[in-house]
Amino acid sequence: QVQLVESGGGLVQAGGSLRLSCAASGSIVSINAMGWYRQAPGKQRELVAAITSGGNTNYAESAKGRFTISRDNAKNTVSLQMNSLKPEDTAVYYCHADGVRRFGALDYLDYRGQGTQVTVSS
Repeated sequence: QVQLVESGGGLVQAGGSLRLSCAASGSIVSINAMGWYRQAPGKQRELVAAITSGGNTNYAESAKGRFTISRDNAKNTVSLQMNSLKPEDTAVYYCHADGVRRFGALDYLDYRGQGTQVTVSS
């Protein structure tokens, strides 16, 4: 089994910064892409940022220029540095690991963490 554990959420004032981290554990051979989604109350879940094992990144328009995603393939961790936070960034942030290959398995599965709350006050 593979587990994703997130950390780093919290309450911050507008204009402040937070760093989210996520560690994937289990019998992992490789992970294709890791990233962060978020879901605000009453809204659909949306991609914030993602990064492939090769380092290619993808950001939501709202995150470009403010957020930076990084990854350590050897440790199966992904981080999201969030700067210049706005009240509209308030949401539960979920870590994703997509295309996970496990030892002894032939298939690739996707996993999601439990989520961490980010609240930005105005």
